[in-house]
Amino acid sequence: MSAPVKPIIGITLGDPFGNGPELTAYALADGKLYEQCRPLVVGDATSMAYALKVAKKVRGLDLSLNIIKTPAEGKYTPGTVDLLDLNLIPAEEIPDTLDQDAPKAYGVGACPLGGEAAFSYVVKVIDLAMNGEIDATVTNAISKEAINMAGHHYSGHTEIYADYTHTPKYTMMLAHHDLRVVHVSTHVSLREACDRVKKDRVLDCIRIANEGCKALGIKEPRIGVAGLNPHSGENGMFGWEEVQEIQPAIDEALAEGILIPEKKPTPPDTIFSKALGGWYDIVVAMYHDQGHIPLKVKGFVYNRAEQHWEAVEGVNVTLGLPIIRASVDHGTGWDLAGTGRSSELSLVNAIEYALQMVKAKKEA
Repeated sequence: MSAPVKPIIGITLGDPFGNGPELTAYALADGKLYEQCRPLVVGDATSMAYALKVAKKVRGLDLSLNIIKTPAEGKYTPGTVDLLDLNLIPAEEIPDTLDQDAPKAYGVGACPLGGEAAFSYVVKVIDLAMNGEIDATVTNAISKEAINMAGHHYSGHTEIYADYTHTPKYTMMLAHHDLRVVHVSTHVSLREACDRVKKDRVLDCIRIANEGCKALGIKEPRIGVAGLNPHSGENGMFGWEEVQEIQPAIDEALAEGILIPEKKPTPPDTIFSKALGGWYDIVVAMYHDQGHIPLKVKGFVYNRAEQHWEAVEGVNVTLGLPIIRASVDHGTGWDLAGTGRSSELSLVNAIEYALQMVKAKKEA
């Protein structure tokens, strides 16, 4: 009996001047990953080759680069990074900072060249997934500023994926192991976020959260819905959004058979403690920071003495798409790119989540 075919996971480098190439090198250095999947990197050979030099100097990792034109050409063996090269970054654009005893950061930052390349990697990996050439996509961080400098006016990965897959209803899920959260709104001002707390938006988010958990193999998801105001508004004393918008959305979701244990909005200051205790499989947050802060308190560890992030864990998953997309839950790491001090934990988490979704999809 032949062994099952391992899924191909397309991994973008993110911004070529950020720490994505290094994170990719560190993640793919783990040979156990190849027992579960076939990792395919989409990016530029120049950026990846330099990242492999950093990985060798700082961590002693000896990895080779296999440049390919199609996923079918990949070797997918430990010690080899298979890269689909888009050839957008000239070698002279990658600063060489390896001569120092302690490698320094590139210091490039956001620029149109990096933004155009990062955007192109994303579009390419979406195209591969939509055409069935790969089974899932995983993205390293891009700079919103850089892609806009390059003329691509999106607020982030999520919106690019939605546009290029023609997906009208979608949401972002953040996860740190079993702690998961989706948002009614994300990249808007806090004032606008309050205005976006409407019944239909909340209901759509609850539905997508429910289906998203099922996509992870959770058969009967338990969903917690956060209030917007302190104490969930105290029946209108501190705001009417819970009464007028959130509760009607919950009532309709309950009528559809979606499991919301409290049957009402849960106060925002306690909902995540209950989620950490296993009461919920996922939390519906009303705005960006309400959901992001608990996840990053849980997953990020800052080293005060060395003044950098010692551990960065967490995953960003876009729910509602026709393809699988998981991503790191951190930025481009301008201050770390080229130093060898970046933590690949979030990227490893993202690959694991993508594999979990591939498995659940096959078993559905």
